[in-house]
Amino acid sequence: MLFSSAACHVLGDAADPEGNFVKIRQARGFALIDLLFVCGIIGLLCSIALPRLLLAKQAAGAASAVGSIRTITSSQLTFALTCGNGFYAPNLTTLGVAPPGSNEAFIAPALSQADTLTRSGYIFRLEGTAFPGAPETCNGVAVGEAAQSFKAAADAAEPGNPRFFATNSNGLIWEHSSSLWATMPEVGEPPAGHIFR
Repeated sequence: MLFSSAACHVLGDAADPEGNFVKIRQARGFALIDLLFVCGIIGLLCSIALPRLLLAKQAAGAASAVGSIRTITSSQLTFALTCGNGFYAPNLTTLGVAPPGSNEAFIAPALSQADTLTRSGYIFRLEGTAFPGAPETCNGVAVGEAAQSFKAAADAAEPGNPRFFATNSNGLIWEHSSSLWATMPEVGEPPAGHIFR
């Protein structure tokens, strides 16, 4: 098909080797190489940012775990002074039972749903060895079931998280790179770890 040379310049056509004018498609939009380049840049940025994002998530989970351990410690102290006749609750669910005449339990429902619970990437546990001479408590713990001391721990639920926390009736929070639950005494210092500051 032949076009006039003026029309070809306006439309962006060119001549083939035989002198015939052919229509050339004008470039609009993105080429495949442009999209690949953008995807590569996004992938590179994600690979740089993702480890930092995971570290930030672990730091937030650790801060929440320390706050929950402090809450457990203060709830145990409140329980012992007001309801336990000087004895501690043997588990988390006991702290979740309100005393008679009150609608408020010693600890929030989020921490008293079970004796072992997972929250914010940590597994929380509380244990107090029953003392045979312990009296009945105001919220229904039977005679001989309350404890003279206790231990509580927050163990990381994710395998890559190196921060584990524990406390006992001394009230100090201990940190270690592995679980303190098995070795944490109910009174005194654990054989490993350091005081969290």
